[in-house]
Amino acid sequence: MKFVVSSNLLLSHLQTVGRVIASKNSIPILDCFLFELRGNQLVITAADSETRMITTIEVQDVEGEGVFAIPSKNLLDSLKELPEQPVTFDINDTSLEMFIYYENGKYNFIAQKGDEYPQSKPLSEDAARLELSAPNLLAGISRTIFASGDDELRPVMNGVFFDVDPDSLTFVASDGHKLVRFKNLGIAGNDKAAFILPKKPANLLKTILPREEGNVTIGFDTNNAYITMERFVVVCRLIEGRYPNYNGVIPQNNPYKVNIDRLIFLNALKRVTVFSNPGSSLIKLNISENSIFISAQDIDFSTSAEETVACVYDGVGMNIGFKGTYLIEILNNIPSEEVVLELADPSRAGLVLPAENEDKEDLLMLLMPMMLNE
Repeated sequence: MKFVVSSNLLLSHLQTVGRVIASKNSIPILDCFLFELRGNQLVITAADSETRMITTIEVQDVEGEGVFAIPSKNLLDSLKELPEQPVTFDINDTSLEMFIYYENGKYNFIAQKGDEYPQSKPLSEDAARLELSAPNLLAGISRTIFASGDDELRPVMNGVFFDVDPDSLTFVASDGHKLVRFKNLGIAGNDKAAFILPKKPANLLKTILPREEGNVTIGFDTNNAYITMERFVVVCRLIEGRYPNYNGVIPQNNPYKVNIDRLIFLNALKRVTVFSNPGSSLIKLNISENSIFISAQDIDFSTSAEETVACVYDGVGMNIGFKGTYLIEILNNIPSEEVVLELADPSRAGLVLPAENEDKEDLLMLLMPMMLNE
């Protein structure tokens, strides 16, 4: 086999799909990229035990075709040092000895048989399909993934839940302390369906989607999902299990609503949270008419901080505690200039909403309060 390819084009695609490869693999060949030469198309696959990414690039001066695996570290480290230029791959079909020729030299190493590389399981015949634009999928994942959990005892919480309805698509993530529900009313599925996308492929998509154009097709059954973009395909094993009833934990008809400038509130929280107890990160909000008094203290080190910010509020006064780092995360992931805090009492979850939603979007973030010792 023989082909010629641009060094930078090959490197950029390898670096993208190479993010899938785990640092420690139980199957040694998963430390490799799988190359499949079909005519003038080179199909590149990288995988771990549950996720794989596939991309295709065009190559020139092709001789022969076939499948082989190349150690990822060898290939990436060697291509990183080359300036942009055409490189020639020459592989002996029998011995799999490989030469990579470039302008003033060559690399030489042994490839592995491609037929030993694990194959992905095809979708079942009754698999559901969903089509949406790359920006819409990116928005759904970006707004929610930070709230997903890392608890091995509750694996269903360790990803982004896609709740497909005939009139909308809802993205949900929660770790039990905070919850994000992002509903896109501009995306419709054919039937009601749902799946839980694990955190690793969700983060991979968050990296790839900003550079993708056009529509993304998601085919999924009870076990696997195939996410097809213009330049990449991500195949992953879905998280099995039933996602909790997220609408059931969202408090309704909260009587107290506080309107506040998001950036002013966020920056004040960042300053005050520095002086909170590192273990709890507890910050206290004393909400009174048209102002919020933010305070934190660390008794162990005799440090404290307090700051007052203006808001629009005319209800009764209230003291409520939150984990500062969580509230900062939530405010960082809301795109509007102003936010609304909806509260009922200091023991019930608080809602943080954008004052104005984007067109056909409905974003809601929930945060559980912390007990105050008063």
